Amino acid sequence: MSGRHAQAAAVPTGGVTYASAGVDTEAGDLAVELMKDAVRATHGPQVLGGVGGFAGLFDASALTRYRRPLLATSTDGVGTKVAIAQALDVHDTIGADLVGMVVDDIVVVGAEPLFMTDYIATGRVVPERMAAVVRGIAAACAETGTALVGGETAEHPGLLGPDEYDVAGAATGVVEADDVLGPDRVREGDVVIAMASSGLHSNGYSLVRRVLEVSGWGLERHVPELGRTVGEELLVPTRLYTRPCLDLARDDAAGVHAYSHVTGGGLAANLARVLPKGVVADVDRGAWQVPPVFAMVQELGSVPWTDLERTLNLGVGMVAVVDGASVDHALARLEALGVPAWVLGGVRADDGATGDDVVRGTKGVDAGAVSLRGSYRT
Repeated sequence: MSGRHAQAAAVPTGGVTYASAGVDTEAGDLAVELMKDAVRATHGPQVLGGVGGFAGLFDASALTRYRRPLLATSTDGVGTKVAIAQALDVHDTIGADLVGMVVDDIVVVGAEPLFMTDYIATGRVVPERMAAVVRGIAAACAETGTALVGGETAEHPGLLGPDEYDVAGAATGVVEADDVLGPDRVREGDVVIAMASSGLHSNGYSLVRRVLEVSGWGLERHVPELGRTVGEELLVPTRLYTRPCLDLARDDAAGVHAYSHVTGGGLAANLARVLPKGVVADVDRGAWQVPPVFAMVQELGSVPWTDLERTLNLGVGMVAVVDGASVDHALARLEALGVPAWVLGGVRADDGATGDDVVRGTKGVDAGAVSLRGSYRT
């Protein structure tokens, strides 16, 4: 008997089916049925067609009101924060993290988000779990004014475990060319304003999870300083800055010149990306009190503060660079919008200083620099 025929003898009765290979198309259909109402709730009249099409359609005729519309796009995921959601079997908050990571990168240039798509890869489609993830995405899209026009759930048995999944998304927005925010607007005398984060957001979880591993702390451990368990703290959704930032940017009296979304790399590395070459932003580490979760990570793992500030947001999730004469108005406006904010420092001419406390040339961008001074308050 040939080798080919010998292998064929091992084929199960009835032959190999997609289901026996680990892919349940009926479960996928049920997941779509469970999530479609939440997705439709993000659709305005600009969205054409329904859930389940090969492509999402968005009526772009409104862009004709722009003199020179620029499309802005961004894509991202939520990193290993999904491991916490999976460990706790809580899946309705991770969607807000995804939207925050994607949509608020678009807002940095002053763009208004138009639509978003998502992608979920999983080892096994559990309809209720997938629907919970997408409902979270849809709720955050509704909060930010973003239409969720399409998505994909893919079952990857053998590549991911039965209870494992990963999420990613991409969004598109629009901004008038004359209104683009960024380095071209920043100048000496500007002031740097911090906007509070809601916690860890979605960056640095590999570090955090390793710290918990070596310390022996479990997700179920209640921490008085946090007022909740470790797991509950680690799943706090990313703060969505979309509407407050767009509102502030449209207020001429706020004098917004640039935004920086504090994600991977920390405060200094991300702020440097939106500064022009030739200036440096001074940031006072003592300008705010670092929230307890960051001090917990630092103490449990004896993590050097220099490493911590290059990895986590330390309580600052978004930064605005504003005209020096507009600071008070900008702060008052942010307070009215429900976003805690404070002054971090100012922008001055770059004196070329170097050292451990000076960050420049991050993310491959030939831009300005950030000088950190003082010590953190915990």
